[in-house]
Amino acid sequence: MSRVQQPSDVSSKLNTGVAHNARVWNYWIGGKDHYEVDQHVGDQVARVFPVIREVARADREFLGRAVRFLTADCGVRQFLDIGTGLPTLDNTHEIAQQAAPESRIVYVDNDPIVLVHARSLLIGTSQGATDYIDADVHEPDSIIEGAAATLDYDRPVAVMMLGILNFVLDTGEAQDIVRRIMASVPSGSCLVLTHPTTDSDLGGEGNVEAMKFWNENATPPITARSRADVSAFLEGLDLLSPGLVSCSRWRPETDSAAVLPQFGAVAVKP
Repeated sequence: MSRVQQPSDVSSKLNTGVAHNARVWNYWIGGKDHYEVDQHVGDQVARVFPVIREVARADREFLGRAVRFLTADCGVRQFLDIGTGLPTLDNTHEIAQQAAPESRIVYVDNDPIVLVHARSLLIGTSQGATDYIDADVHEPDSIIEGAAATLDYDRPVAVMMLGILNFVLDTGEAQDIVRRIMASVPSGSCLVLTHPTTDSDLGGEGNVEAMKFWNENATPPITARSRADVSAFLEGLDLLSPGLVSCSRWRPETDSAAVLPQFGAVAVKP
């Protein structure tokens, strides 16, 4: 089963004159769903912060490892992927349903170009379900309500928040969003997140200038956070090994994975 909840004014929301995160990120990981302005801004950020393409790829690879772990080792069969971005290879539903065809996945984003691609994103198994809802991370109640059409909140849900809380500029608001969403899912549910940082132990100093340029030339505005701030999102949850680490170092397939300034973590609701 697949379903798209979509508004009628997609074209009116699409602004191709200003670089947008979903499209620039797609450019950095080698996708083709972007415009000249996205490529220009992406190249400028990469000049200031050369590891950004590695960060983008590492974030995507972290998603794959986390979803495979949750389906194969933890028995999770439901995923709420908030801020999914543009579809590419190895999307959440593809990874989860390969291991467990009955898995149910809800994607959430509010970028109109992601909405345009949603139907192709939703090609999943007949045993499971995939859905896309047009919603903003700043409105967690709308996300919870919309996802209820596909997900069973009496069963564990993996809440995927990869590279999305960094677009909620107020840390207190970001913490409240996480609390409200995790309060809606049962014991045994998981929070999976990644978040950029300027912490020097992860080599994040270059993020300062890169994010300043981004906020002056692209949308939506972004912020980095410290280890302490990101740790606060995980309060009340049981952090799984290896803890809050560079996303490239979360259960890596090789010990030679580079440390990158993007935190990654998986935690379980007791």
